[in-house]
Amino acid sequence: MMRLIFKIWLWCLAACLWLGTAQGANFTASLDRDTMTLGETATLSLTFEGGSPQNAPAPDVPGLDISSSGNSQSFSMVNGAMSSTVTVTYSVTAQQPGQYTIPALTADVGGQSLTTQPITLTVQKPDAPSADDIHSGNEAAFMTLSLPSGKVYLGQELTAELRIYVRDDVQNFGNFQFTGQNADGFLLGKSAQGGRSQARVGDRVYTVIPVTYALTTTRAGQLTLGPFTAQAVIVLPSQNQPNVDPFFRQFFNQGDQKQITLATTTATLDSLPLPDQNKPANFGGAIGNFTLAVSVGPTNVTVGDPVTVRVQIAGHGALDSITLPDQSVLPGFKVFPPTVKTDAGNGLGLDGTKIFEEIVTPQTADIHAWPQFSFSYFNPDDGQYHTVTQPPVALTVQAAGATPMPAFAKTSAPENQPPADILPIKENPGRLRPTGTALINQPVFLLLQGLPVMALLAAWIWRRNTDNLANNPRRRRQLAVAQLVSQGLAELKQFAAGNQPDEFFATLFRLLQEQLGERLDCPASAITENVIEEHSLLRQAPASTRDGLRELFQLCNQARYAPVRGTSELNSVASQFQKVIAELKELRA
Repeated sequence: MMRLIFKIWLWCLAACLWLGTAQGANFTASLDRDTMTLGETATLSLTFEGGSPQNAPAPDVPGLDISSSGNSQSFSMVNGAMSSTVTVTYSVTAQQPGQYTIPALTADVGGQSLTTQPITLTVQKPDAPSADDIHSGNEAAFMTLSLPSGKVYLGQELTAELRIYVRDDVQNFGNFQFTGQNADGFLLGKSAQGGRSQARVGDRVYTVIPVTYALTTTRAGQLTLGPFTAQAVIVLPSQNQPNVDPFFRQFFNQGDQKQITLATTTATLDSLPLPDQNKPANFGGAIGNFTLAVSVGPTNVTVGDPVTVRVQIAGHGALDSITLPDQSVLPGFKVFPPTVKTDAGNGLGLDGTKIFEEIVTPQTADIHAWPQFSFSYFNPDDGQYHTVTQPPVALTVQAAGATPMPAFAKTSAPENQPPADILPIKENPGRLRPTGTALINQPVFLLLQGLPVMALLAAWIWRRNTDNLANNPRRRRQLAVAQLVSQGLAELKQFAAGNQPDEFFATLFRLLQEQLGERLDCPASAITENVIEEHSLLRQAPASTRDGLRELFQLCNQARYAPVRGTSELNSVASQFQKVIAELKELRA
């Protein structure tokens, strides 16, 4: 009877819980912000209360990149009713500025079809900071973009310089990536990062990271470059712990991580069309400043023999726009397509040499020279066309004829010479000498034969030990920590002899962390004094070992306020540390 009553009570409780969860089902969608700057990331949270969804909806909004970033679940009991909350989160980034609407989403929660309200997200265009903000030092990082001054022509290659400024108190600058590189009338080419430098802007010092871009103008008129936008992650000093002692800063990363958006101003310039006046007939579109060198060889050939013509054009400018004039119809020659090789002088490809090699064959013996070769280009520095010319190269072409058969010298033996007789077998071989000890009976020979076997065995043992060590990270860490502690003990003795308590206790604290981390198989940076009471292995250690560890941690913590002075005291602490380390090595998990 009691068992039946207990079962009925359980069924009633389960029904109440089910009704409490089913009747309280709810589905909401929310953004952690309704306005953000292009390049930033917002978090979309889908919250399901009172039950789990059959399938969490995946929003799809044109212009937004929405990707899943995880989910979580929690339970709560209110007035005897149990409720569960499931949260599914998405990362939201925008492809361009504008206003976006995340539509209403529908999900099945506990047998109920629930729908959220639409959400509006405004994505603003990033703006470059003002001059006042930059000179006041309020900007932890910013970017500038500049173009060269002077005349620029259609098709000309030039460079733009982007400078990234990072304030001196930024502890870390990383995850940098561009979110926009607007170029109206330019073709972006290669980029190269220069060496870092320091610069003072206003009252603050910044680290300057220069990046140079190769640009090619694609049309005449006013051209616009920028703004360039990017996002990065920086670490600034923590505002919650402004007075953290420098002793602990070297062991713990004290700082607040923050994602920032960077933007430059817009740079403009006017592009001019190439002039038609004095334009050479053989101009092929090369813009820059170049030199010409032509070599032809061999110069003494027969009709139909190959001749290599090597044209080398070097200088500054758009090497890709350099082409050879059409020589396929050159009279008296058969011209094969050339091979092209470009040797860039820098990472941007704006300086270098372009080499054309073509094979030509003279078709008649009436040819006496390789004709004159000329190359024309436009120099934007002076706004003029230039033509460089290579004079003709003399050739000697002989007519093709029958090839004579080679003549062989004939030798004859003197007449009446008797043939050579066969030599007889030597009947008396001479005096025989006794042979020495057989090699198989010589110890040196046996030792030499065994050397390859011993070398192979030694190599096999070494390789087996190496593989075992590679597959045993615990052993590798043990060896590394043993070497670190050995070197650290020597440093402790040096600091003690030099009466340097600050350096002594900094090294002691680091060695304690590394040795305990190795023994307890946990990260060294997570080791504090609390591990003595919390870890099961240390709770099993002898009381003397735990007291020694506790005393060493307390000495490190008190070193800032009551520094130990004197070589003898420091040597005593070093001896105590060495004793505790030896006892720790005896512990077995």
